Amino acid sequence: MYRTIPETAAFLSMPEEQVNRYVLEGRIRAVHDGTQYLINTSQFDRHFEQLEIAKQELEEWRLTPIPEDPDIKDED
Repeated sequence: MYRTIPETAAFLSMPEEQVNRYVLEGRIRAVHDGTQYLINTSQFDRHFEQLEIAKQELEEWRLTPIPEDPDIKDED
């Protein structure tokens, strides 16, 4: 699916200026139709997959209990 820069900015939750700069730098692939840039949003699928995996790993790490330290001695 192709989107314009404002639509892509909303899709990525980024400012339009940043998306425009990334297009001009070549960090986001786009096609210029003579009046505007069109961006194929399927290029972001892998990014969103990796983001979900990172969120899951962070949540698993956060919920892992801290093991007791065997070097700590009970002084009571």
